[in-house]
Amino acid sequence: MRVVDVNEYYSPTGGGVRTYLDRKMGIMADLGHELIVIAPGPRDGVEERPGGGRIYWVKSPSLIVDRNYSIFVHDEPIWRLLDELRPDVVENAAPHRPAWTVGKWQGDALKVCFAHNDNIGAYPQRWLDGLATTEQVEKAFGWYTRYMARFLQLYDVFVTNGPALAKRYTRRGLTVHASMPLGIERGYFSPDLRDERLRASILAQIGLPPEGHLLLGMGRHHREKRWSLVIDAVEAAGANMPVGLIMLGDGMDRGRLEARVAGSPHIRMFRPVYDRERLARIMASCDALIHGSDAEPFGLVASEAVASGLPLIVPDEGGCAEIAEPEFAETYRARDARSAADAIRRLFRREPAILRAASIHAAGQVRTDRDHAIALMDYYQTLLDARRAGGGQRAGVSFAS
Repeated sequence: MRVVDVNEYYSPTGGGVRTYLDRKMGIMADLGHELIVIAPGPRDGVEERPGGGRIYWVKSPSLIVDRNYSIFVHDEPIWRLLDELRPDVVENAAPHRPAWTVGKWQGDALKVCFAHNDNIGAYPQRWLDGLATTEQVEKAFGWYTRYMARFLQLYDVFVTNGPALAKRYTRRGLTVHASMPLGIERGYFSPDLRDERLRASILAQIGLPPEGHLLLGMGRHHREKRWSLVIDAVEAAGANMPVGLIMLGDGMDRGRLEARVAGSPHIRMFRPVYDRERLARIMASCDALIHGSDAEPFGLVASEAVASGLPLIVPDEGGCAEIAEPEFAETYRARDARSAADAIRRLFRREPAILRAASIHAAGQVRTDRDHAIALMDYYQTLLDARRAGGGQRAGVSFAS
């Protein structure tokens, strides 16, 4: 099967999307399939990947707010490539111009809109915190859902990267045909990598003794990640027990967060760790992962933490909540720092041996990126077979207004 992903979020210096697609190319090649990405870039060109897969770069202008990314501005170059490549399946993840470019292409491939994010949850719901409920925000931005419904009519299926997004879009009246949870490259992460000397050294860096509790916060420094809430919660919990936090990440909100933690004796910010083996050791040597974002579409960082043997402290909404089982996790009311502080206290008051055993068991159950690719290809094959049997008619995505 040949799958072409028209992906405006792919960039040589990008983050999660690039990592996901680069890894997926190799897995699909191993499975006997082919993944080709069409992405905007500074110049036209083709980039072959060892072991299988290609990137077709389409010359496009850079995004003004982030020069790491470019945006498509013309349909015709993409249509010409799709005509030339003749894919079995064409995917699109962007809700703006590429959604229409792929939707209006006249080829006979299966058209899939694959949602990896939720713009309403990531932006207006966060902007209007404390002013409006989730239901009120979704109703006010119903025009955006109706906009999505218009371009989704051009697709065969609407797929999400996990149940959290599926629930949101279904609640708004869109038809989600399948939820295909992502997976991680589990081989890097293991509870066996726990290093008590490393743990004690990190605790000393944040002014705590070896018997202290070491929380890990990992991800982009962006407002949607709600790091201020996490910091408030850790400081509140620290009034009753020896608990500290290390934050690994970077981003546009870094300066504000550095100023926020400047007076916190047991919270330190560190730059991202790009050495995967060292990162895996650090993760396994912490005592729990804490996360603040309720808009997370899929809990990738949380999955890596679970694979490392870490318990979770996460909000009760969003992608992380979908993998937070009670045996090894505590959830708190989304957007509520006091509730998050209570969750920290509850977790560290548990019997350590029982919590550790549950966390180690959970580590072996984490879904892999290979599991994801196999399930996705099987799903696409089922759809292709059904289309051929039914004469190739395109279904379109329904919308209940």
